[in-house]
Amino acid sequence: MSTSDAATELGRLLAIMARLRDPQGGCPWDLEQDFSTIAPYTIEEAYEVADAIDRGDLDDLCDELGDLLLQVVFHAQMAQEQGAFAFADVARSINDKMVRRHPHIFADASAGDAAEVLRNWEAIKGEERAAKGETDGSALAGISRGLPEWQRAMKLQSRAAKVGFDWPGPLPVLDKAAEELQELREEFERGDVAANKTRLQEELGDLLFVCANLARHADLDLGAALRGANHKFERRFRAMEARAGEDGKRLAELDLDAQEALWQHAKADETAS
Repeated sequence: MSTSDAATELGRLLAIMARLRDPQGGCPWDLEQDFSTIAPYTIEEAYEVADAIDRGDLDDLCDELGDLLLQVVFHAQMAQEQGAFAFADVARSINDKMVRRHPHIFADASAGDAAEVLRNWEAIKGEERAAKGETDGSALAGISRGLPEWQRAMKLQSRAAKVGFDWPGPLPVLDKAAEELQELREEFERGDVAANKTRLQEELGDLLFVCANLARHADLDLGAALRGANHKFERRFRAMEARAGEDGKRLAELDLDAQEALWQHAKADETAS
């Protein structure tokens, strides 16, 4: 597809969105939406893009990227209706930002490798925040609070690591994870879970934070790791249901020992295949 074709299709999408939001004859559902009601769909579509990438399904990726683009167009249309900004402003903003943050491409700066590109990127972001009058000089400044918490944890840790506050490698992080797990166990062993919920939540948070740190040290994608675990659980659980059905039973009719046996069968079938 040529650049002109892309511009034509984007213009068509913008026109469709404007029609859907037309107070005179637009779609009732679309007209009821605002930024806060659309935001969850925006997040969901981004995850569906990631899922299509994980599965290596390029046809589905094309479809999901379209859904994600629609979210940008939807937000821009609502902003335009309020006189705040339009889609062209969104595109101009990211165009200007990409040129500004790649001076080694669009200006006379140099960057020898990807690591240097990232250092320059962070430095330019700091200059941009200063130009906006932001006074937070912390190494943690500018990390969005709107990120999924696991992703924010990794960004916080990465920023701290840039000033030397970091573990020397993954093995000490594993030791710390074992320590946090023991502390969580001790809180559970105190007995009354309901009365001790605040402490349990705090200790669980510490453990998850260390797990995020472990993923960062091992250069692993924590989101992809969790998605993989979810897919594995779903696959095996469905296999359990199917095997139980072959015996004319529903999984809920079986006791835990019988269910565990089906789980082990599902694991063994995966290993064999």
